[in-house]
Amino acid sequence: MERFSRTRCFLGEKKFNILQQAYVTIVGLGAVGGYAAEGLARAGVGRLRLVDFDTIQPSNINRQILALESSIGQTKVEVAKERISLINPECQVEALQIFAADDTLNDILSPAPDILIDAIDSLNPKIQLLVGAHKRKITTYSSMGAALRTDPFKIKTGDIMTSNHCPLAKHVRNRLRRQGIEGGIQCIYSTERVEFSYQGPEKTEQAASPYEDRGRKRNVLGSLPTITGIFGLILANEVILHLIQEA
Repeated sequence: MERFSRTRCFLGEKKFNILQQAYVTIVGLGAVGGYAAEGLARAGVGRLRLVDFDTIQPSNINRQILALESSIGQTKVEVAKERISLINPECQVEALQIFAADDTLNDILSPAPDILIDAIDSLNPKIQLLVGAHKRKITTYSSMGAALRTDPFKIKTGDIMTSNHCPLAKHVRNRLRRQGIEGGIQCIYSTERVEFSYQGPEKTEQAASPYEDRGRKRNVLGSLPTITGIFGLILANEVILHLIQEA
């Protein structure tokens, strides 16, 4: 197809066909996950499972690619599915509006994807997803903290156990070690030192999510669309390179 002619020209037919046959699951379609989905869809990945329980709020507009005046109040997964259909009508997209937790992991991870992207910003669901994927031997790329950062040159990738200077990554490492996991999960993180200033849980005026009672209310951290978007696109790039590396 002409829409992917530049990708085919760059990668070659064999590697592009791998992308067309690939199956990637993305959990979390916010500031990072939305851009990851965008990058994979535009690269020609043929099958995507999108997982997020939330709806789009006005406060999302500053940083989330799915958030527009016209999409406020809609579910993130359905907005993402529609957007991807406009990018590549041939892409098979499954939208799951569910909360990531131990009791939903089979729905999220069965059948097992070629690669899982974790773009969850809440610690407990994040740990449950990462542990579940690790037990199932699913290759996983996970996003650490992108809020409060301003320096794109301090964004790094690597195994979660070698990450540094990221408070979220430190909590994730500690929790994974308690589960007997000592490595094998790739992540994106920033080494930029930040000062945390919470504004308390965010209030919304939109229709409640069916999973509103799951998990804790999240404190608000400021963020820029540039850094969170870069996180998401780097995740997509890492996944693309992983998929084609042996071709």
